Amino acid sequence: MTKNNVSRVVVVTGASSGIGKEIAKFFASQGDKVYGLARSSFEEENVKSISCDVTIKESVRLAIKEVITKENHIDILINNAGCGVSGSVENTELDDIKNMFNVNFFGAVNITQEVLPFMRENGGGKIFNTSSVASVIPIPFQSFYSATKSSLDIYAKALRLEVKPFKIEVCNVLVGDTKSNFTSSRKKARGDEGSVYEETVRRSVEKMEKDEKNGKDPVSVAKTMFKLSLKRKLPPTKTVGGMYKLIVFLNKILPQKFMLFVVSKLYS
Repeated sequence: MTKNNVSRVVVVTGASSGIGKEIAKFFASQGDKVYGLARSSFEEENVKSISCDVTIKESVRLAIKEVITKENHIDILINNAGCGVSGSVENTELDDIKNMFNVNFFGAVNITQEVLPFMRENGGGKIFNTSSVASVIPIPFQSFYSATKSSLDIYAKALRLEVKPFKIEVCNVLVGDTKSNFTSSRKKARGDEGSVYEETVRRSVEKMEKDEKNGKDPVSVAKTMFKLSLKRKLPPTKTVGGMYKLIVFLNKILPQKFMLFVVSKLYS
């Protein structure tokens, strides 16, 4: 998409596969200049690949420096890089928990901190965070993943208030079950094998994986973000998909005890 005959510059993290890949491809197909950041370089038509580990500040600094050197500005940042670990709270290893927070939360913080000065100098910009319905409705045996997304949501809402004077908009996009390689790449806590949680974890994860494999096409997320990107003002939160909008709405009006009971029945 162009504005005043000038293409927007878009940076997407986690752009080598899954939802991030579809976001990068769709924005590029609409005429935006898209830079896709991922740990390993990749090839995608009309998307410029930059190797970047979002958990390493120097890697982030060099990646953003490369974009600014070529384009002199960044209009849109999409924090999409993420990873998951399934398993019980009791048996999930601390290193796996820390790694997930480093990617899902601190990775977004690292990129955002690096991009904000350039957006401010350019007179504004838009920041999107790929979040999850699990940020508002916690999923058993995905406790720490839910926690990373919940942390991201609160952080982004506070950030929105801080950067409003500089015409920088921030929006969390809540995604439900979506077909992507995220399902196969999700790590499983080894400590649950042979534990009191083993059978419940197995059933819960099987249900979760089935729902994801039969979930929405990731292109739907890309289209939602693109439509939002054309708006002058962004909502603080946007949920993708009618069913998930209903779930999030019901979670606001129904007793938490009842909602947790329903979730427990779905994943037990």
